[in-house]
Amino acid sequence: MARSDKEDAVAELTEEFRTSSAAVLTEYRGLTVAQISALRRSLKGVANYAVTKNTLTKIAAREAGIEGLDDLLSGPTAIAFIKGDPVEGAKSLKEFAKDNALLVLKAGYMDGRILDASEIKKLADLESREVLLAKLAGAMKASMNQAASLFAAPLSQAARTVDALRVKAEADPSVIGGAGAPAESVAAKVEDVVEDVVEKVEEVVADVVEAVEGAVEDIAHKVDEALHHGADETPESTTETEG
Repeated sequence: MARSDKEDAVAELTEEFRTSSAAVLTEYRGLTVAQISALRRSLKGVANYAVTKNTLTKIAAREAGIEGLDDLLSGPTAIAFIKGDPVEGAKSLKEFAKDNALLVLKAGYMDGRILDASEIKKLADLESREVLLAKLAGAMKASMNQAASLFAAPLSQAARTVDALRVKAEADPSVIGGAGAPAESVAAKVEDVVEDVVEKVEEVVADVVEAVEGAVEDIAHKVDEALHHGADETPESTTETEG
């Protein structure tokens, strides 16, 4: 390969590393051209699968700020540069490997750290981002339904209270100031009732907002933990990088 071609190849690989959400190193020894083409088709829209030269990949990784891959780059190597959800990319690779045992998932890189083969498989076993977001949407819908119920309860109670007051006043005007009472007195009574209702509704609104915000934060935290699993679970099996 000419010098200029090598430089172009390194530049292309460096860009792939920099623009990927994750990268999975594989060994494809024994796979036919047809099988590799089928693998690329299965990864379409998820990852770019590139057969690479180890020496050039080492240079590209270093230029992209990635360390720790050198010892893993041996033998026939191809890299899946995942462009979207790392979980979806890992799932696609694992599924293909089930039917094509010659595809070996060696290691990977995500979020500034090296992943070993077992961590790649754990990543593939997680629920995809779409599923997690669907669950988040479901939780939000449930929270909104709960909020609607909480809003409806005091409003309904207020309506019943005001109606009961109206009926009672018709039978006994004294409850709102008595017959011939000044208009200001009657207005004050009504205003007191309205203020009481508004205060109760505001209290409920504050409780609902706090509950919904808490639920959203909790779910978002769980989603983040799931997508970044293993960062604190098995530090002894990973290699921290400086890039």
